[in-house]
Amino acid sequence: MASFRHHLLLPLLCFSILLIAFHVKCADEEDNLLQGINSYRTSLNLTALTKNDNAACLAEQIAEQYKDQPCTNTTGANTVPGTENQFSNYPDFLSHCHLNVTNTRDGVIMPACVPNLVPSIVLSNFTESQYSGNLNDSKYTGAGIASDGNWIVVVLSTNTSSGDFETYSMASFISKHGLIYPILFFSVVCFFLL
Repeated sequence: MASFRHHLLLPLLCFSILLIAFHVKCADEEDNLLQGINSYRTSLNLTALTKNDNAACLAEQIAEQYKDQPCTNTTGANTVPGTENQFSNYPDFLSHCHLNVTNTRDGVIMPACVPNLVPSIVLSNFTESQYSGNLNDSKYTGAGIASDGNWIVVVLSTNTSSGDFETYSMASFISKHGLIYPILFFSVVCFFLL
């Protein structure tokens, strides 16, 4: 019987390790880009952008929509202003992230497509393109970044109520404080039940 349990746990363990490794790779790409953008902003005597988890949630939703689109010279940072993709399900993205239009209005979404997401090329797609104007603007104080396939999306936020991407739901509380409180609560309940 113990052998049977070990056979069930081994695939679960392998899957968990692969999932964590993939998440770490994506997080590294996103952290490296934020660090590069902040170095760029610092060189311009601007404040560094802080991580905005709610903006990252929206960036993740947008990146998922782009993932199957090929990189061309008319997509991402090369898009002619005014011809960007309009997503009919954008309200669903906001709802998924517990956001609404009023607290995201002043933010900006910047998608870029770079084959294999080569870090130096990814950074230059933001600092040496039409997006640099947004990165040079001191009104932006936060950033959320997500990638999927060859696409990476940066969502800039402000510190105003119309661009802070702030939520007031329990989901926001969990995303800001992690799962430590729910796990702690569950542990206490289990302790008293046993």
